[in-house]
Order: sequence, then structure tokens, then C-alpha cells
Amino acid sequence: MKKDEIPHDLGALGKITKEVCYAVDESGKYTTALSEGWEVKATALDVAWNDVEGRIADAKQRVLNNEASPLLFLMEVKLMDIPIVAAYTGFWKWQVKRHMQPSVFKKLSDKKLQRYADVFETTVDNIKNLKFQ
Repeated sequence: MKKDEIPHDLGALGKITKEVCYAVDESGKYTTALSEGWEVKATALDVAWNDVEGRIADAKQRVLNNEASPLLFLMEVKLMDIPIVAAYTGFWKWQVKRHMQPSVFKKLSDKKLQRYADVFETTVDNIKNLKFQ
């Protein structure tokens, strides 16, 4: 793309920051330039965030229906998956997956729940009593 063809559609962060793009200048060399956004990219991001919001709502409903533990909801809110949660908590991946079962989750000690609370930046009480954000 040529430097004068860089899109300047107001994106999601257009009022806050600008994005660095690579473009070809008048002499045919690559250079950087600032863009305020691109409508196509903003639309794609909106679609992605709508998907995330849907997954959060689904996870919340599964927790309320006692089909999953609150860990599922918290993982969706924080955009984490099992390997990431395992890495931050020090639990094995299979343990995190097992802790996502409501019957197993209810038996977890406060010490183990505190490890999850630290990762999800909440309290053990909030996790135990399903106090969602």
C-alpha cells in the first residue's frame, strides 16, 4: 500500500491512539506511517468481541445451571484457557480441567481457591458465592 493510501477510518481506539502501518513512500521504499484506523479491521474486532461476550454469557449460564464451576466463567472473562490457568496457578492442566466440574470444585480447599482468586484478581468469597462482576 502506498503511504497516501493508508486508511484513516476512525477505529475503536482512534480517539485514543494511532496505529503504525508500513507503506511504500514516493521513492518506493518501505516506511512507517500512522493510521487512525481501518473500518474493516474495526468491524472484525467488533465481531470478535461479540463472540467473546457470547462465550461469557454461555459460561455464566452453565455455571448457574450447575453444569460447570465458576472457573469456566472466570476463564472466559479473563480470556484464558486451561494451559494458561495451569501455568499461573501451578496446577496441572488435568487438575484445572477437573476443578471445572462443580462436584469437584465444591470440595476445593480455600488454599487452592486462593490460587485461583489471585490469578483471576478476585476473592475466594466471590468465587465460592458466584459473585460475578
